[in-house]
Amino acid sequence: MQTIPMLTILIFLPAAGVMGLLCLRKDDHEWIRRFAFVVSLLELIASVWFLLAGVPLGSNGYKLEEFHQWISLGPHLDAPQTWINYHLGVDGISMFLVILTAFLTVVSILCSWKSIDKRVKEFFIMILLLEVGVVGVFLSLDLFLFFLFWEVMLIPMYFLIGIWGHDRRIYATIKFVLYTMSGSILMLIGILWLYNATGTFDLPSIQLALQHGGLVLPRSTETLLFLAFFVAFAIKVPLFPFHTWLPDAHVEAPTAGSVILAGVLLKMGTYGMIRFCLPLFPDAAKRFATPIAVLAIIGIIYGALVALVQPNLKKLVAYSSVSHLGFVVLGIFAFQTVSMQGAVFQMLAHGISTGGLFLLVGMLYDRRHTFEMSQFGGLCAPMPQLAAFFLFVALSSMGLPMLNGFVGEFLILLGTYQVHWNWASWAATGVILSACYLLWSYQKVFYGDITVEKNRTLPDISTRERAILVTMAVITLWMGIGSTFFTDRTASASQAVIDQMQRPQHAEEAIVPAPAKPSRPAPGRPANATGSAIAPIASAAPRPNSLERLGTR
Repeated sequence: MQTIPMLTILIFLPAAGVMGLLCLRKDDHEWIRRFAFVVSLLELIASVWFLLAGVPLGSNGYKLEEFHQWISLGPHLDAPQTWINYHLGVDGISMFLVILTAFLTVVSILCSWKSIDKRVKEFFIMILLLEVGVVGVFLSLDLFLFFLFWEVMLIPMYFLIGIWGHDRRIYATIKFVLYTMSGSILMLIGILWLYNATGTFDLPSIQLALQHGGLVLPRSTETLLFLAFFVAFAIKVPLFPFHTWLPDAHVEAPTAGSVILAGVLLKMGTYGMIRFCLPLFPDAAKRFATPIAVLAIIGIIYGALVALVQPNLKKLVAYSSVSHLGFVVLGIFAFQTVSMQGAVFQMLAHGISTGGLFLLVGMLYDRRHTFEMSQFGGLCAPMPQLAAFFLFVALSSMGLPMLNGFVGEFLILLGTYQVHWNWASWAATGVILSACYLLWSYQKVFYGDITVEKNRTLPDISTRERAILVTMAVITLWMGIGSTFFTDRTASASQAVIDQMQRPQHAEEAIVPAPAKPSRPAPGRPANATGSAIAPIASAAPRPNSLERLGTR
C-alpha cells in the first residue's frame, strides 16, 4: 500500500481546482482561464510523474493500489459484513489513458481561451469536473466506484454540449444522454448480479473467483451478463449500429467538448471491453467474437464511406472516429496479444490524431463560423501554417508510416491476420478509404480557387495555437518513431488480459456455493474486507494485493 495516495490525488486534483474557481470573481475571465490552465497542467505533470514512476517497465498487475472500506452493506452470503470499497489501481493500459486525459484537458483549455466568452467560469468548471469523472473511470477497481465515475462523467459533458454547443445542441445533448444511460442501466444490472453472486463489488476479487473456479457461471447467465456489459461499452465506443448519437454530439459540441469526446470518452468503451468483458466472461466473448468482428468491420467501412460523402467537415471527422474505433474493437476480439497491444496503442494514437483534427476544425470555425466545406477552398494561401499542420495530422490519422496512426493499425491487422485472414483483409479496406476521404477533404478546403471573399483575409494561427499544434505534432511523430516506449509498457498488461480469459474445466454448470468457513484477509486489509466474500479463493490462497498473480498459470 502506498503512503502517498497518488491515484486519489490524480482523481481529485481537478476537483480542488473547481473549488478554487468558485472563489474567483465571475467576471474575471483572464484569471479564471489562467487558474484552470495551471490546475490542468499540474494534473498532467502529476500523472506523468506518478504513473511512469509507479508502474515499472514490464510489471504485472495493478500498481499504486489504494484500498479503503467505504460503505457498509451488512451481512451477505457467509460474510458477516460486506463493503463497497474505495479501491483504486493502475496498470500498463490505464496508465497511458490517464496521461492522455490529462494532456487533452490542457489542450481543451488552451483552445477555448478566446472562443469561450460567455459563462467562462462555468465552462472551465465543467472541463475540470469532466476530467475527474474520466480519470476515476480509468483508475477504479471497484465496480460500484467504476459505475459512479461512469455516470459522473455524463453531467459535465451534458452541460458542455447543451450550453456552449451550436444550433441543435439540445437535440444532440438529449440523444447523447439517452443512449449512454440506456447502456448504463444494462451494466448496472450486471454489476448487481455479480454482487449478489459473490458478495463483493471488488473487481480483482471477482476476477480471481471466476478464473480459479470459485464462481462458475452457467452458459446462459454468462451470455446475458456479457451482453449487459458489452452493449453499454459498445454504445460508448460507439460500435455500429449504436453510433448514431456520435455525429450529432460532435457537430454540436464546442471544440473542447469534441476534443475530449473523441480523444478520451470514446476510449472508455474500448477500455471497458478490455477490463470487463474479456476477463469476466471469456467464453461468451469467444462465442460472440465473430458477430462483433463483423460489426466492427462494417463500422470501419461504413464510417469511412459516409465520411467520404460528407459536406460538413466536422461531421466527416466524427464519422472517421466510427471507422477508426472499429479497428480497436476488432483488435480486442481477435484475442491475440499483438492485436491487443495494437488496440491499446490505437486508442492512444486516435486520441492525439482525431483530437488534433477536431482542434484544427475548431480553429477554422472560430474564423469562419461554419463547418460547410463549400464555404472554404483555397485556404492554403491565407493560412499556410494551419494548412501544413492540418495535412500532418490528416496523414497521421490515415496511418502514414513513421506517424502514430500506422503502428496501431498495423499491429491490429497483424494480430487479426494470424487468426482470421479474412477479417484483416476486409478491415484493411478502411485504411484505403481513410486516405480517400481525408485527402479529398483537405484538397477541397485548402486548395483550388478562393470563391468566398471572406477567406482571402483570414488570419493564420496565433502563437497560442501554434504552441498547441507543435506539441501535438511532436507527440505524433514520437509515437510513430518511438512506439516501443508505449508497447513495452503495455505488453504485460495486454498479455494479462489474455491470460485472465483462461478458465478451469468444470463438470457442472452452476454457481458454486461458498463454503461456510472464514477466509483469510487480504494482505494489509481488515479481516472483514470484501475479499472474504469469495471464500473458495481466499481459503485456497491469501487475496493478492494486486493482479500480479492473476496472469500466472
